[in-house]
Amino acid sequence: MKYRKSERWACKAVGLNRATGQYRPKPKCDEGVRKRLQELAEKRRRWGSPRLHLLLQREGLVRNHKRTERIYRDMGLSLRLRRHRKRRSHLRVVLPLPGRPDERWSMDFVFDQFEDGRRMKCFTIVDEFSRESLAVVPARSITGEDVAMILESIASERGYPGAIVSDNGPEFISRAMDEWAHEH
Repeated sequence: MKYRKSERWACKAVGLNRATGQYRPKPKCDEGVRKRLQELAEKRRRWGSPRLHLLLQREGLVRNHKRTERIYRDMGLSLRLRRHRKRRSHLRVVLPLPGRPDERWSMDFVFDQFEDGRRMKCFTIVDEFSRESLAVVPARSITGEDVAMILESIASERGYPGAIVSDNGPEFISRAMDEWAHEH
């Protein structure tokens, strides 16, 4: 059955914009992003979509986090939420001893408790070559931003270390520390 009405008239009758019927989606060029996302996911197995997106963004491959999440989900890279027995992600390697001062620093937290039950946290940094204590900062609360600020103040006096060794505490894996490490 054929009606003698224009496209303009039909769209107006139904309440559609004429551009709706003419839209052709642009093809996505995700191959470079997919390849790099796969490499990063293999390298950093415990990182999820938000942290991997930050790395892709630094490399200039993506801008929108929704695109990264869509590709991440399509590739089946989602982390398992159920925790199983903890396994080693790779073979442990003994670090060689540093050969000069400021080659490698170690940082960690030491906790203590006052007589009245309040807890105190001390942030410590040690030069592994000279065994010199670079800083001991006591506080009730120390965030990743505080850690980055303390490291920056030490580095302004002594220079930046070749490497920093720490555990995976929340202060050390925070976004502020990641940005500080990326800059320096």
